[in-house]
Formats: sequence, C-alpha cells, structure tokens
Amino acid sequence: MTIYGPYDQILPEILSLTTERIKRLNQQVVDNNQPKLYEHLIARVKTPESMAEKCTRKGYPVTTESALRKCRDAVGIRIVCNFIDDIERCLVQLRQADWCQIIKEKDYITNAKPNGYRSYHIIINETVPYRDVDGNKPGSFYVEIQLRTIAMDSWASLEHEMKYKHNITDAERIGRELKRCADQLASCDVQMQTIRQLINSADKEE
Repeated sequence: MTIYGPYDQILPEILSLTTERIKRLNQQVVDNNQPKLYEHLIARVKTPESMAEKCTRKGYPVTTESALRKCRDAVGIRIVCNFIDDIERCLVQLRQADWCQIIKEKDYITNAKPNGYRSYHIIINETVPYRDVDGNKPGSFYVEIQLRTIAMDSWASLEHEMKYKHNITDAERIGRELKRCADQLASCDVQMQTIRQLINSADKEE
C-alpha cells in the first residue's frame, strides 16, 4: 500500500477527468471562433515516493490525508500556451468553470524567481464523482495547474535537466547563463505578443 492508499487508482482517473475538462474549455473557445487557449497539455500524478519524500521534507505525517490535503499537488497539469495573453485567457476560463474553484495563485511571470523561472501556478479545488479522503461523494480533490508559454516551458525543462541531472562544477557561472537565457526568452515572449497584437489590429482594420 502506497501513501495514496485506496486513492492509488482514483488519482489517474481524476487526472484524466481534469484534462478532459480543460480540453472542453478550449473547444468551447474555438467553437466561438476564438484562438485556441493552449498548444498542449502535460499531465502527471506525483509518484508515491516523491509524495512521501515531500511530506517528510515539509514535516507532515506520511499519510494519505497529508498527501491529499496538506500537499495539494498529487495531481498536476501543465498548460503550455503560445502567447503570454493566452495564459490569462486560460485563467479566465478556469475562474468561470463550475467544476472547480481556484484557491491559490502564484504569479512567477510578473515576479520571476531569482534563477529566471517563469510560470503561473494555481491550485484548484475540483469536484469529482469519487469519494474523497473526508468521506464526501461527490468529493473534492486538489489539482495543481501550471501555465507557461512554450519558451518558459522549454527553459524550465532544460534548466532542470542541466542543474539536477549532472555533476555541476561551475554552478555559479551556469546559473548566471541560465538567468540571462531566461531573460532573453522573456523578452522574446513579449515581442511575439506584440507582433500578435499588431496582426490582430491589422485584421480588424480590414
């Protein structure tokens, strides 16, 4: 029995359900002749080993309740968007959705982390047709959603691979170079957003 207990089989179902709900939000926008909300989704259930390690690191009891209530990222979805303003469009749709409530937000786009990391993180409390850890059915489960542009996601993936999967001999220099690269990509995101706005303005004038 893992830290997730009887929810081992349910969490993948919740992941699939949440992914489908987000896809439906996107389809509704497209059906209204608006640009798609995102380029692609990346979804995962945190491994039981990683969750147990996180509970220990946070000083929580290594229990199913801690995994599903104190830690709120057992289920995680990354929404990778083409443009910065698509992130806000996604957030508008999620705020209006009747199947979830946003309970926490962290804006690492406006306020990037010192290493250059940019992303928008939210925690949603989602209503699902399963019994939850409190015994309620329909139940409620937390899901972490990260929203990024393609550039932000590419940088984060490469930064993780380079910093955490190799023995670094000159970490300070590499950190500076990664930060410089992150800033350049952020500038590119802004430029691409500006170009998109110019194209949209030209279309409206025609």
